[in-house]
Amino acid sequence: MNETDRLVEPQQVDIVYETDMPVTYEVIDQVAWIMLNRPGFNNAQNGQMTYALDDAFIRASADDDVRCIVLGGNGKHFSAGHDIGTPGRDVHQHFENRLMVPGHVNKPAAELLYTREKEQYVGMCRRWRDVAKPTIAMVQGACVAGGLMLAWVCDLIVATDDAFFQDPVNRMGIPGVEYFAHAYELPPRVAKEFLLLGERMSAQRAEQFGMVNKIVSREALRETVAAMAAKLVAQPRLGNWLTKQAINHVEELMGKRNAMDAQYHMHHFAHAQNDLVQGSSIAGLGAKEMAAANKREAGETPADKKQASE
Repeated sequence: MNETDRLVEPQQVDIVYETDMPVTYEVIDQVAWIMLNRPGFNNAQNGQMTYALDDAFIRASADDDVRCIVLGGNGKHFSAGHDIGTPGRDVHQHFENRLMVPGHVNKPAAELLYTREKEQYVGMCRRWRDVAKPTIAMVQGACVAGGLMLAWVCDLIVATDDAFFQDPVNRMGIPGVEYFAHAYELPPRVAKEFLLLGERMSAQRAEQFGMVNKIVSREALRETVAAMAAKLVAQPRLGNWLTKQAINHVEELMGKRNAMDAQYHMHHFAHAQNDLVQGSSIAGLGAKEMAAANKREAGETPADKKQASE
């Protein structure tokens, strides 16, 4: 056996899940409402949540009575990104893989994250983007880094007037999150600004570039999304599927998948470099440090220290 192929003992890490229901699922009037449900941690995404999300998408896909899917988040924020600092952070937790990707917990060095994120981030997101039913992201408050991935896989995005979008991972030396749709959601020069500076983008500015379809107040968010979903429910099922495929195919012709695959390797080169130089794949920047920096740059007081983003 080549020494680089040698498997390792999985790390034993204490994981404390605060809930056994990180995602809620409800069908109302032929619309599946899938809600991120870690409001105490601003819906930070751990593996437990990712697989629960996949279960929910599979359930909605298999149910012929469901004609539209809404993805939202309970609490103040849509999602603060990947979990990099809660007691439920479960990087070293094994789950039964859904894609043709091997398990990650027994892989050495950089291979562990490369394998995990190919399954749980890029693979899952592509799977949800291609679901055969129209999807709507319902975004309030923060939609940061890993949160962007969830919003961007949806066909439509409705945001509140206080929502903001941000990918601050250049602070970690990483060129954007794993589902690299930035230059497809934004004009290239704006995408560079978004990533290089890592600043918050308001819903109003995002709407100017077509990243957001509609902006409403928090009070009107659910009602507005429900009305939009009702219109989609009334449209022909196959027509909805073919239409979204047609637009997704245009993005593929524009090289979206290839661009994402290329960036995925840059992303993991950056993780590996961080590990070699600093002994931490995320440059030693955990939830508190990232949250504090984000709030400082936005001119906020550090009142909420529960979770930042990756």
